[in-house]
Amino acid sequence: MNVTVQNESGRVVVRMSERRLDAVIAGEFKDTVRPHVAIKGPDLVLDLSEVEFLDSSGLGAVIALKKALPEGRRMLLRGLTPNVERVFRLTRMDQVFDIIGAEHGTGS
Repeated sequence: MNVTVQNESGRVVVRMSERRLDAVIAGEFKDTVRPHVAIKGPDLVLDLSEVEFLDSSGLGAVIALKKALPEGRRMLLRGLTPNVERVFRLTRMDQVFDIIGAEHGTGS
């Protein structure tokens, strides 16, 4: 699984560089990212621009990470592909998450 974490314009950016975020890697993804989420710090941007497929396990992992955020820290989702955006819209999670386009970089 390929996940990178870097600071970008005062935010922590977690970039998922896999085509699928599904049951096969959802647990490993959550375990890898959780230490970067659970601490106090700047807003976190989860960049999913390379993810073309997201199943319920992947969605559950993203939700679990959001729930692990300390009070006052935000998670923004960036660069959702059409299929991934559809999952968020159909599950109404687009109303729970702050979603920004890839072209916005770290703006919101």
